[in-house]
Parts: sequence; structure tokens; C-alpha cells
Amino acid sequence: MAMNTSLLSEICATPGAPGFEQKVRELVIKEVTPLVDEVEVDNMGNVYAIKRGTGDKKVMIGAHMDEIGFIVTHIDDNGFIRFHTLGGFDPKTLTAQRVLVHGKKDIIGVMASKPIHVMTPEERNKIAKTKDYFIDTGLPVEEVKEIVSIGDSITREREFIEMGNCVNGKSLDNRLAVFILIETLKNLKGKEVPYDIYGVFTVQEEVGIRGANVSALRINPDFGFGLDTTIAFDLPGAAAHEKITELGKGTAIKIMDASTICDYRMVKFMKETADKHKITWQPEILTAGGTDTAGIQRMTEGGSIAGAVSIPTRHLHQVIEMAHKDDIQGSIDLLTACMHDIATFDWSFK
Repeated sequence: MAMNTSLLSEICATPGAPGFEQKVRELVIKEVTPLVDEVEVDNMGNVYAIKRGTGDKKVMIGAHMDEIGFIVTHIDDNGFIRFHTLGGFDPKTLTAQRVLVHGKKDIIGVMASKPIHVMTPEERNKIAKTKDYFIDTGLPVEEVKEIVSIGDSITREREFIEMGNCVNGKSLDNRLAVFILIETLKNLKGKEVPYDIYGVFTVQEEVGIRGANVSALRINPDFGFGLDTTIAFDLPGAAAHEKITELGKGTAIKIMDASTICDYRMVKFMKETADKHKITWQPEILTAGGTDTAGIQRMTEGGSIAGAVSIPTRHLHQVIEMAHKDDIQGSIDLLTACMHDIATFDWSFK
């Protein structure tokens, strides 16, 4: 079956900076409502797509909806906008980028800084900082201040494209996971599952796993799956031990990251499930960074048996993030198989 790249493109294009996930939340609710038994939204804006199972245990799958973005902090007398980041940015990736400022209406802007022609030699050799940039909308100050207010969100503007057997664009982190969770729920529609499945589309992950913490406290899951992108450093100059994952080598099964050591039982279950269903996979050990998996594992009474499906992605936190279609499909297949097979595994400590 061909991948629904039109849906993935729509998910990636829909804005949703941390704390401002309204539009992507509306899209998620529209997509999941026909697929599950119940849909709920909590006070923070997490979306719970609940499929009831036959047993008495609960499985939580977390996929964060938010994308890295910005917030308006100042509009100067000439209409130029200053901002603060929402999520982690390498400042050099801001150069020459277009953005969308979400005021009373959306307006386009460009990330601008001091022209190189008038920089001093010292400035030319200096590493760029976020504070060196401002946003130019091309509008007069009166019009900017009529449309834009302090506290409005800003997201990046970049077209989603297909390149060979890869997809490329902004916000694949973590809209790939949103897409994968929706497609998994499609696979499960009308099928019997052993336990209640809570597919949770979480908020504010990029600023500290905030939505996952709240939703895990609410659900109190027995089992947990994070669903997020991971680094594919399969690039020129990378040593073999630095690659983390590689594009086209399969979905990744997380063993650990900086915030989570995955339950060894879950890692074993996921590996055996992948092998059983002939799903190509690769191990992931990420020594920096974290995902919703941490909140799902720890923010529940007694903890949950948690692991993660990770999607290998190049150029993370840029507007040219890239993932391989086979890895995306493999992630859907693995998550679907895990939901069917989870009750067949011996979860006792050994």
C-alpha cells in the first residue's frame, strides 16, 4: 500500500509551536475520531485517542504534536520583530529562513541579521547567536502592530517534498510520529486488542516533556511506548560509532537516551516482535536528548514498562529534516504488531 504522503504533508504544514498546538490538535481530532472508541482532551491540550481492549491493563503511546518555534517578545519602532525560541535551535540554521507569524492573521516574515558586507572582521568570524536575528515582515510598523502582539507564536515555513524514497521538510520531528500513530490506529480499527490503548498526542515536548508527564499521570499506564524521531548521523565525516541510526536501515528500537533507560523487557519484546513479523530494525542508543518516553515511564504510580519506537531522521531541528519511507512504514508495522502481541510476552523479571 502506498504511503499517505498527502496526510503527512498536511500534518507537517499545520502550525503548532509548544503551547500553541490548536490547529494541529484540530487536525488530529478530525483524523482519529472515526478510528477509536473515545477521544478526550485534557486541560493542557493533550489528545487521548482511546481504543478499548479485552483485558484489564493499559498501554500508552505518546507522540508529541508540537514543533520547535518562537514567541514574539518585542516589536520595535520600525516594525521589526524580536523573538524567543520555543525549543532547541542551532542559531546558524535560522539564516535566510522564512517564518509564519501567527497574529490576528498569519503573516510571512524572514529571519534577518546584519549583512555580511557591513560586518567587521571580528563579527564575520563570530558564531551567530539567536539574539543576532530579527524578523522582517516587509510591512510598516503600524500594520505589524495591528496584526501582531507580544506573545504570539511563530513557526517555520518550508514546503514538504519527496526526494527519492525519502521525505523532506520542516517539523518531521515530531509530525512523523503523529502520522505513524494515526496510521497505527487505522490498522487497529475493527480489530480486537488485548488491552486498552491510549494513543496520546502530547503537547509541549520540545520545552520539557510537559504534556507526556500530565497524560501519564492521568492514565497510569502499565505499558508505555514513546514515538519520536532520532538522529541519523549517517553523513560524511561521521565515524561508525557516532551514527546512532542510519536512514533506510529500518525503524529503531530505543535502548536508552539521556532521559530514559528503556525497560530491558520492553526492548526484548520489541526486538522479538520485529523479528517475528520480519520487520527490519536497528538499535538506538542516544547519549543526549530525550523524548516523551521519560514521562510515560516515570510519571505514573510504580512506573510503566516502557520503551520507544524511534524514526531515523537526518538534519534534526532544521527545516530540511529527512526520513526514509521504508523506516516510516517499518515504524507503523512495529507499533501495530506490538499492540497485537503485547499480551503474549512474559513480563516477569528474569
